[in-house]
Amino acid sequence: MDMTQEELNQLMADSAQNAILTTKDEFSIELDNSTDSIAVIDDVLLSWIEKYKDQALEDQAVFTLCNIYGAYVGEIFKNVVGGNWQYDESNPDAPYIVLEYAGKTYAFAGICYQRLVNDSQISVKSYFDLAVGNSTQ
Repeated sequence: MDMTQEELNQLMADSAQNAILTTKDEFSIELDNSTDSIAVIDDVLLSWIEKYKDQALEDQAVFTLCNIYGAYVGEIFKNVVGGNWQYDESNPDAPYIVLEYAGKTYAFAGICYQRLVNDSQISVKSYFDLAVGNSTQ
């Protein structure tokens, strides 16, 4: 997929906005683009499973949820620390988007996936805090 940096930035900003609107519509929870709101993402991801059961774990739903919430967390990281979205096509069968900052990449959608699908003990907020810590040293 050929995308300019500007198009990729717009896609991720739109995805983050989608997370805000969807969370308000589905759960009446306000996401305010603050670092504190990232802790809410941990709860919201599990709320999707509570509300929709197995439907929330279907491939397309997982893909969408992880990408919009990953974009939301990544946009906050960009506002706090900086960085640029990158489209990684190193595996053509499974391209993905990461946030790159100071030579490191952060897979915010990936950590959302881990919490949603593999282990509800994994914390998006802890990953975010670690990423910020690693970037400000």
